[in-house]
Parts: sequence; structure tokens; C-alpha cells
Amino acid sequence: MKLFDVYPLFPIEIVKGQGCRVWDTEGNEYLDLYGGHAVISVGHSHPVYVKAISEQLNQLGFYSNSVINSLQQTLAKRLGVACGYDDYALFLINSGAEANENALKLASFHNGKRRVIAFRNAFHGRTSAAVRVTDNPDIIAPINKGFPVVYLPINDTGAVESTLRRGDVTAIIIEGLLGVGGIHLVSNAFFRDLRALCTKYDAALILDEVQSGYGRSGKFFAHQYADIRPDLITMAKGIANGFPMGAVLINPMFEAAYGKLGTTFGGNHLACAAAIAVLDIMQGERLIENAKQVGDFLNKELQDFPGVANVRGRGLMIGIELEEPVKEIRHKLLFEEKVFTGVAGENTIRLLPPLNLTQADAEDFLARFERVIKTAD
Repeated sequence: MKLFDVYPLFPIEIVKGQGCRVWDTEGNEYLDLYGGHAVISVGHSHPVYVKAISEQLNQLGFYSNSVINSLQQTLAKRLGVACGYDDYALFLINSGAEANENALKLASFHNGKRRVIAFRNAFHGRTSAAVRVTDNPDIIAPINKGFPVVYLPINDTGAVESTLRRGDVTAIIIEGLLGVGGIHLVSNAFFRDLRALCTKYDAALILDEVQSGYGRSGKFFAHQYADIRPDLITMAKGIANGFPMGAVLINPMFEAAYGKLGTTFGGNHLACAAAIAVLDIMQGERLIENAKQVGDFLNKELQDFPGVANVRGRGLMIGIELEEPVKEIRHKLLFEEKVFTGVAGENTIRLLPPLNLTQADAEDFLARFERVIKTAD
């Protein structure tokens, strides 16, 4: 048997990680400015994280959700305090796509409607409902087209209200900061408009904070810059630093009912131990504050680089839009300067490093990036 060929792979195998650096099978050291798609929140192989998972595995790796798991209760209490939503309920699953699936289900169960407003260039996952609200027809199979979706431009309040007037919209789903679409900011005014319109027209406001949440933006959630409270908040990626985990934060207005939601692996003992360790590290090392400080520094410094048309983002979620296609630049960064980055479209490099990226790490990246930019001229 061979693997189903769904990923274009770099000819590199990473076998070790420490902090913001990783090593391949040849012993080459890389500066990790991508964190495995924004997953690594507290750094590779953090000793507190490794200890927590190891100790839990030595006690119990897994048992089903048919019995009490006090680690889930501990995580819920800790997370509620950390993010400012201690009055919400927590549903634990395994991934960001699964979180968005369940948020959409909760919205539709609640108000009995089925149309969804999503946004152009958005990305919400690859499972059935999540991919339907993702603005990319190439990855939506015919079987996924089971409910109506309207894709609207970001920051267009009039278009949103015009659609809501139909009376059949169950939810608006929007990213806290557009990731795959190119690191584009949603205006604070637009977030506030969405909150008011969802209340007016009895639609649920779903904030997809899968990539932009968990401290990456310099606040726990990116939507908190707008001082709003969504009805449902989805998260994954940084929640457990690489251990598969996702979650939905659920407004008290939603009533739980046995059988409507469920999961086999969600909230398992190892995942909860990992997630609690992540909160310990984030709080102990003030990583949200660090993300803002180091992110602001990178954003400011990158503005003046030759060939850079625009720099967008918040905290350690940064898009560097170049005046030319980024393929060659990214290739040189990886193979000549040994730096992992991401891309979004043809012209934008994405930076999604671990939140413990230091000022020295940032300066190291800038020096490597400058060398690449100069040799590309």
C-alpha cells in the first residue's frame, strides 16, 4: 500500500524540534516561522508540555466519554478564565473543521434555519459543512452542496443585511482574521455590525478562531479587538500544541440535548493534559503579550523591505505581500536560508511562528529574509 497523494511535499523530513527551531534527517537546522500551519503555540518539545503528556500516558491514555473525565472540567474552567468566556459552555472535539461542523449544527438546531452567510476567500475546513462554507469551489464535492450558502465581501454591511432580510439565515461564519485568504483584517466596525445584525435577525454569529485564536493575534481571540461576543467560537490548532484537538465555545442561549452532538476521541485524557499544559505555559511565559510585542516589531520592520508591497496582520499572524510571485522567494528561504514559512495565493508569504518567538529569533529571520530579497533582485 502507498499513501494517497494529496500533498505536494518538500524533500525534507523533520525529525526533531526545540522551541522555534526544527531539524531534518540530515542534521540541518531550520528557523520555524510557520509552526506547522499555526499549530505550534508554545514551541516544539516544551518540557512542561512533554512532561504533562508523558505523565498522563503513564496513568491512562484514553477512555470514552461515557464516564467522568475531570481533566475536561479542569480545562473548561481554566480556558474560560483565560479567554474571558467563563459563562460559555465547552464542547471538545478533534479539529478545526469538526469544530465548525458542530457550530453550524448548533446554530441550525437553535433557530431551525439553513442558509449560511460566509465570506469570499474564507477557509473553514474540508469536512462536509465546513467545506461548503469555504469559498473554494475546487474543494467542494457535489455531495457537500446540501444547504444554501451566500459568499459576501468582507466589510460590506449592506450586503449582509440584504441577505439577512430573507429571514432564512441560520448563521454567519467568519474568521477572526482571514488566514488562508491572505491574512486580511476584518474591520472592528464590521464585526460590531455583524453582532448587531445577527441579534436583529435571529442568526447565530460564529467566529472561526481556529487559526487566529489562542493568543496568536496578541489577544486571546482576534475578534476581541472589536469588543464583541459571538454566539459560537471555534478553535483548534494552538489549543494543544500539535496534539489533535478542537473545541467550540457555546453561548448559554444554546440548550444541550443528549444525542445531538457527540464524539469518540474528542476531549480524551491525553488531549486535555496537553491543552492544560499549553495554558500553563502561555500564562507562565506571558506568550500572548510576547506575540503582540514581537509581532508588532516584525510588522514594523517588514514595511520598509524592498519588494514588499504590503504587510498585514496582528501579533504573530503576518502576511507579507510582495510585488512579485513568492514561489522563488519562499524556495530560497527554505533551501538556502533554512526558514519555514507559508504562502497565501501567489504573492503573499504567511508567518505563523510559535508564540514564544523571541526578539532575537525575529531579527534572525529579518536578516535571512533580507538576504533572499537582495539576491532575488
